[in-house]
Amino acid sequence: MTILTVRHLTIYRYRNPVAFGEHHVMFRPRDSHDLRLLDSALTVSPEARVRWRHDVFSNSIAVASFEAPAQELHFESRIVIDHVGREDPAFAIEPYARTYPFAYSSEEIPDLGRTVERHYPDPDRRVDAWAKDFVRTAEGPVDTLDLLLRINTALHDHLTYRRRHGLGTQSPTETLDLGGGSCRDYALFMMEAVRALGFAARFVSGYLYDPAVEKAGTVSRTQGAGNTHAWVEVYLPGAGWVEFDPTNGRAGGSNLIRVAVARDPSQAIPLHGTFYGAADSFLDMTVQVEVRRGQPQASRTAQTAFSLAAAG
Repeated sequence: MTILTVRHLTIYRYRNPVAFGEHHVMFRPRDSHDLRLLDSALTVSPEARVRWRHDVFSNSIAVASFEAPAQELHFESRIVIDHVGREDPAFAIEPYARTYPFAYSSEEIPDLGRTVERHYPDPDRRVDAWAKDFVRTAEGPVDTLDLLLRINTALHDHLTYRRRHGLGTQSPTETLDLGGGSCRDYALFMMEAVRALGFAARFVSGYLYDPAVEKAGTVSRTQGAGNTHAWVEVYLPGAGWVEFDPTNGRAGGSNLIRVAVARDPSQAIPLHGTFYGAADSFLDMTVQVEVRRGQPQASRTAQTAFSLAAAG
């Protein structure tokens, strides 16, 4: 078990004061057997009325409504979690699913629903061919977990990581054309690739803990730290939803802090909203994410303030 504190700050800047529409915030994780939320705080400026809801996937969303215009818009979140993640990729897969191909059971397939379906056009079947090469080149029976690990590693090894804050996710064919992208582009490509092989897969948005940032003089080899992060979960009978981080070529969730899960990246945007003003009003944005081990002493006071703000 590891106690981690995540601080996430986003600032939007505008040329002139603008009015704001609703903003949807997905910074708060759900409790589970591998992640327990100990404390949370959300600060919004200018003053906003905040209400909470669950989306269709039961993700927790804060909806901020504003009355006063402003030239800057601030969202600052802090969460404290008790995190348990697996480093060992030896997952307890049901015997019938340990080799590929296999079929999901009649009990599971209705609930897996559209997570098995392809979502993006692939007219020349390029993504399809890319994924099926891993099956064609295998010698003997295809081990299910080994197949997924090889796909995960190949994406890390052959794509070039590029951090970007712009809205939207590249289509899988765009990622092939460009030879790389952001973590969400890696995640979407892997989702569509394994769906082409018949696996159920879903998109995950959250944070990445990199111990190297706390050690002076240590060079980090982790991609995606210091920002929001995205990865993939693949459903394997017996093991359940197994986490794959193609951006870093890792499996298991030892350093992944899950906040939201969805069928498609467009349903798990950490922060989005609208403003009303001239088209050239927007200047820039700043995103700062810090994930550190330990619990801040002021967390209990912050929790009280957050509860009052949420109730208002």
